[in-house]
Amino acid sequence: MTATLQKIQLARLAHARSGDKADWVDFGLFAWNATGYAVLAREVTAQRVAEHFAPWLPGRVECWPLPNILAIKLVLHDALQGGGARNLRLDNLGKSMAAALLRMEINVSTDELAACLAAPRVGWWGDKP
Repeated sequence: MTATLQKIQLARLAHARSGDKADWVDFGLFAWNATGYAVLAREVTAQRVAEHFAPWLPGRVECWPLPNILAIKLVLHDALQGGGARNLRLDNLGKSMAAALLRMEINVSTDELAACLAAPRVGWWGDKP
């Protein structure tokens, strides 16, 4: 029996923060729970992130899994057209790039998605959703 795959945005399974240093954009992608982290660890790779940002990213992507905090750290090099002061983009500092990352689509099975959404979220807020 084969599982039915579907495309979903990362926003269904995670939240993110982004910032910049010189000409780099730095992301923290955080799964809501360990079940979701297993999917992120499989689906969110440097190559897939580079493909997602390919229209404007000439540089490379580095990716570090951080399973102890259910997160993935990503760095996009040469992402700000030379840096904040030289960049003509509206968000020249990379602060809102987390929203663009969360729109990246990944493949999950129907069963995986159901398990990720059913698992309780973990975080500093305790057991509240």
